[in-house]
Amino acid sequence: MDFSKFFIDRPIFAAVLSIVILVVGLISMPLLPISEYPDVVPPTVVVKATYPGANPKVIAETVSAPLEEQINGAEDMMYMKSVAGSDGTLQMTITFRPGTDPSKAQVDVQNRVSQALSRLPAEVVSLGVTTHKQSPAFLVLVTLISDGRYDALYLRNYANIRVKDQIARLPGVGEIQQFGSGDYAMRVWLDPDRVASRGLTAGDVVRAIQEQNLQVSAGQLGAEPIKGGANFLIAINAQGRLRSTEEFGNVVLKTGASGEVVRLADVAHIELGASDYTLRTQLDNSTTPRLRSSACFRRRAPIRWRRAMP
Repeated sequence: MDFSKFFIDRPIFAAVLSIVILVVGLISMPLLPISEYPDVVPPTVVVKATYPGANPKVIAETVSAPLEEQINGAEDMMYMKSVAGSDGTLQMTITFRPGTDPSKAQVDVQNRVSQALSRLPAEVVSLGVTTHKQSPAFLVLVTLISDGRYDALYLRNYANIRVKDQIARLPGVGEIQQFGSGDYAMRVWLDPDRVASRGLTAGDVVRAIQEQNLQVSAGQLGAEPIKGGANFLIAINAQGRLRSTEEFGNVVLKTGASGEVVRLADVAHIELGASDYTLRTQLDNSTTPRLRSSACFRRRAPIRWRRAMP
């Protein structure tokens, strides 16, 4: 049977069939997106932790090893890479097979990280171990500059307050990583000779600061139950966390039998500075006051670009 002759002899049937095929195609086209870029980049999940004051060897043994042991064997995982920095940071990048759902992979890794928290140092757990689904590659680098009126610490604080949140809400931005000097922090520089001469150690100083730099709830005056009742109820406001260098300097470290008092200002130099000085940013290999703060944006990984036919 000649297949083409069947439709030539029946033009009305051929026309109706063509119209039906055209209508079905028009209905299907908007519902079937066409992928512009295939999913060739494997999805990645990044785990970050911070161990202040630790060197890379200590981080690898006490932080990286427990996390790697627990994360290893995650579903559809291909390989992982850990990088321990001299600034006390750890970044682990877990790569999964192409086609793996990034959200599912993140949940799996997060559950495994939670199981390893009990084996990590207390300092690491208190600062938090974060898990993000993102690409390890940078998307764009932005550098804030000044005409000399503001230093690097001011610009970083400005970027953290005014710029970071605005850019983080843009579509496709997975994470913003800031480089340069750290955020504002109260720096306490101990004099070893003065600390030793007063029979103290660095641990004693740290414990004294932690005990006297607290945000406490002072309660209420006249609250029930109270004997005889009260005609008023007053909330008591007490001084919370210390704010200035003078307040930190008045922290009591030790008291003697004769009433003598050793304060923090007697054994240390206190100043408001950056929380970290391990990184320094430059622009065009310049160290002038114009070079201050940089931020890198990372895209979510992987980004699947799709468009629908009109």
